[in-house]
Amino acid sequence: MKRSSGKSHCPINFGLETFGDPWTLLLVRDIVYFGKHTFNEFLASEEAIAPSVLSSRLEQLVAAGILSKDKDPSDRRRVAYHLTEPGLRLIPVLVEIADWGVDADPESGAPMDWVAAVRADKPKMIKRITEAVRQGRAVFVGEDSLISELEHRAA
Repeated sequence: MKRSSGKSHCPINFGLETFGDPWTLLLVRDIVYFGKHTFNEFLASEEAIAPSVLSSRLEQLVAAGILSKDKDPSDRRRVAYHLTEPGLRLIPVLVEIADWGVDADPESGAPMDWVAAVRADKPKMIKRITEAVRQGRAVFVGEDSLISELEHRAA
């Protein structure tokens, strides 16, 4: 990410410059938890991001090295976004924010069995989430989702 002159070199400041707005981590969340990868998939998220803001955030995340931008293998006319290795390192941050949010928000929609599984062994689950996303899978969506895998193991 290009730094403006006069900005501090504090790592927290750098992190906030990179992903300190609400949309950025929601885009990362959509990839990790819901397997979204295209502009229209992100646009359909319930938070209702404006197309111009979405376009800007995607460009910023690619420029920052958080996302890669490739032709969608299922439709070469579309672009697909994927987390890079630095982007995958945000997964523990998402897990911690979600864990905090479950307790802080009395109306949290998080599945409590998933929350319990993550809390039972957070380091192991972060590793499993990261590997699943690295393989192009998601936590909650798809036949090969991490939640489906865990449900099959429990059965």
